[in-house]
Amino acid sequence: MNIALLGYGKMGKTIEKLALEKGHKIVAKVSSSKELSDLQNADVAIDFSIPEAAVTNITTCFDLGIPVVSGTTGWLDDYEKVLNLCQSRNGSFIYASNFSIGVNLFFELNKKLAEMMAKHKSYKIEIEEIHHTQKLDAPSGTAISLAKDIIEKTDYKNWKLDTASADEIAIKALREEDVKGTHTVSFTSEVDSISIKHEAHSREGFALGALLAAAWLKDKKGIYTMKDVLNL
Repeated sequence: MNIALLGYGKMGKTIEKLALEKGHKIVAKVSSSKELSDLQNADVAIDFSIPEAAVTNITTCFDLGIPVVSGTTGWLDDYEKVLNLCQSRNGSFIYASNFSIGVNLFFELNKKLAEMMAKHKSYKIEIEEIHHTQKLDAPSGTAISLAKDIIEKTDYKNWKLDTASADEIAIKALREEDVKGTHTVSFTSEVDSISIKHEAHSREGFALGALLAAAWLKDKKGIYTMKDVLNL
């Protein structure tokens, strides 16, 4: 596979390392919009850039007919616009707030537990996420995905950072040195608590999932998710 890396930070470098080990070729490393002209030889693009660059990166891929896998968070105000553009250009797109296989299984576990707990109104649900101090957005895209999945299964109306009202899910976002990503969903009543937790030990889990998604998307058209990739 000929891969273009859109964003060449820590995640981009980890993806490059694993891609080369698996026999893939990196044909472009894009760190600015000026370098987007280098994508013509790519079979697929993997975007782990910054929120301000994501929409331009993704749009350029659609214009060039290049399937794009995006793990950049913080740009989702434009998500519907990007999906509409993908459809109008007959493009290929996968967005995930987290490409880790373990996290995507965690998403499914979270949905199931939220569904089971929905009728037990005495339990208050909270989410805590911890990431490294260089992470630009808060809360994390993964925490927002967890909250949205809970909202679909329960009477909660929204999520809110830090302090939340009775019909909102509170998300606590902590930043600590060299934390790859930890997410905890807690269901707490006066008599007991139930918690589920995912803790990433390295960035390789995210990179492996992104490479898996890229290989899966390479010859397809349309809009997909990691549920499609993992057949969940």
